[in-house]
Amino acid sequence: MDTSFTVTPRFAVKMLEKALRLYTPSLEEKSLAEFLADKCDDLGFEDIHIDDVGNLIAKKGSGSPKILLCGHMDTVPGKIKVRKEGDTLFGRGASDAKAPLLAMLFAAASVQNNNGTVTFVGAVDEEGNATGIKSLVRDNLDFDYAIFGEPSGLKQVTIAYKGRLAINLRINVGDSAHASAPWLSKNAIEESAVFTTELKNMLEADQKEKTKGMMLTATLTEIRGGSSHNITPKECVSTLDIRIPVHMNCKMVEEKIATSVKEIAKKRKVEAFYSILDETEPFEAAHNSALVRAFTLGVLDIEHARPTLIRKTGTGDMNVIGNRLKIPVVTYGPGDPHASHTINESVSIDEYLRGIEVLKKTLHHLKRLHDKKKK
Repeated sequence: MDTSFTVTPRFAVKMLEKALRLYTPSLEEKSLAEFLADKCDDLGFEDIHIDDVGNLIAKKGSGSPKILLCGHMDTVPGKIKVRKEGDTLFGRGASDAKAPLLAMLFAAASVQNNNGTVTFVGAVDEEGNATGIKSLVRDNLDFDYAIFGEPSGLKQVTIAYKGRLAINLRINVGDSAHASAPWLSKNAIEESAVFTTELKNMLEADQKEKTKGMMLTATLTEIRGGSSHNITPKECVSTLDIRIPVHMNCKMVEEKIATSVKEIAKKRKVEAFYSILDETEPFEAAHNSALVRAFTLGVLDIEHARPTLIRKTGTGDMNVIGNRLKIPVVTYGPGDPHASHTINESVSIDEYLRGIEVLKKTLHHLKRLHDKKKK
């Protein structure tokens, strides 16, 4: 099917508006998956299906290279009235990440046979526990390159994400006391506050010269303790979210945690136990890969400026795919990342449309560079 007539700018904007009107918090993405399946059929995609966990998967084109274009269908909870104000389109998911997702769909629709095989995926639960991407990597994936759709702005290509360790730290002080005689026992909540501060300081030490993107950070995100309003707590559990830069790995950080916890527990004379809740390795794409070069040319074609290659302080789906498949992976998409999850989430319509063109050009350049590399 010739899609050049179908995907006009007006059609692309109308489809994004329709996608925004579908409320799709994590694990409630079925309506959008069915909407995208219908659109993929209209646009000449093949092998269109919704898998066991709810991911929408469709293929376009043929031949090499084999490219994964993956965005997520879910949003954080909270409805926002879909409306246009000038060049701005408001709605939950406008930036994160329905504009990147639809931009990838329409870019993929432009791929003709023998110009590469694009697999388009609308993934579930990215804002939750990454059910979609974790299910996807359990299959025997065969791709040469992968692009993830997240808002980066048109002139920035994300080539690296930090890794993540989340740990539960349980402090036990051995006894409790009546709150009227607090000197009779240590207080587990107070000890946890001291303990987590010391652990954070030990993990984050000696980083004065480093940029935020290259720093190891440890952040206290949850604390639970106490059994009654008038008894000092015997036990307290806290959660730390630790972000790992690309020059480190989870094993190095785990060893540092184990040593530090032992040392602080001995000094504070408390019992301390920790368990790992989540473990994701950091990932960075090679700067000289055909994928990064194709994006540089694609952005130059449309924006007449070289993109900035950025390292993000968060952790994303590209960590999972990049580390599993050992292929070049980047994250890109129209939209302002700072608008994500906000009460006035929005995207520039002009930026969204230009994002489609950047991605189309990038796919074109990637085919050429990949073929050249093979010669």
